[in-house]
Amino acid sequence: MRNAKFRGTFPGLFRGPLRGPFRGRRIAAAVLAATAVLTVTASSAFADATPASSAKPPASDGAKGICKHEPKTEKRVERALKRLDGGAGTVGSVARMRGREDAAKKAGHSAVATYLGHRLASREGRVTGLQQRERDLKAVAAWCAAQ
Repeated sequence: MRNAKFRGTFPGLFRGPLRGPFRGRRIAAAVLAATAVLTVTASSAFADATPASSAKPPASDGAKGICKHEPKTEKRVERALKRLDGGAGTVGSVARMRGREDAAKKAGHSAVATYLGHRLASREGRVTGLQQRERDLKAVAAWCAAQ
């Protein structure tokens, strides 16, 4: 703002916070004020927290929602297992990742082969986890049918 009349109404506004003879004091005051604000808000946040013993237990265990979504979840798990157990031509399969790792080893790309080996181990672990989830979902389906 170049208007001198406007500048006169707010004399300290246009000087800037880091200019002038007291800039070190201004920075120290700003840091002190920020620290004070954070201390006050943090202590009030801890004071407002309710203890865990007075928290309400959940109204239910969510069985109704689990039974409702079980068919979709089962289809999703089956689809993922089908993809992971697919052949070497299936994108996302364990066999395809194993082939990529073997090709990298044959080409002498040890860093790439190590990376792909770790991804292969993760993918194989995902298969065992999904198989366990599939067994669990069958038990849940049986329980839901009995209710």
